[in-house]
Amino acid sequence: MMPKHCCSHNERSAHHSAEFKHDLLKRLKRIEGQVRGIHSMIEGDVYCDDVLTQISAVRNALSAVSRKLFEAHMKSCITEQLQEGRTEVMDELLETVRRML
Repeated sequence: MMPKHCCSHNERSAHHSAEFKHDLLKRLKRIEGQVRGIHSMIEGDVYCDDVLTQISAVRNALSAVSRKLFEAHMKSCITEQLQEGRTEVMDELLETVRRML
């Protein structure tokens, strides 16, 4: 049986390991700092190309967080529900993939 560290489909809440959660939160704090930096750059009339470069970095960092979370979701939540015969989870998964693309 898969370790339960993602989502409980009954409660619709996440149950991540402390290490996984810490990693995601650390990444998000770094992204928050980058966004604050972009805010300061715009206030300081920094050259547009430099601001756009930072915005791209934030977008890439958010994508990395999204990929990690999606992978955990697939390996635990989706797998568990499919093993329980809950094939309707595939519709939810397809919608999630559409949103991510």
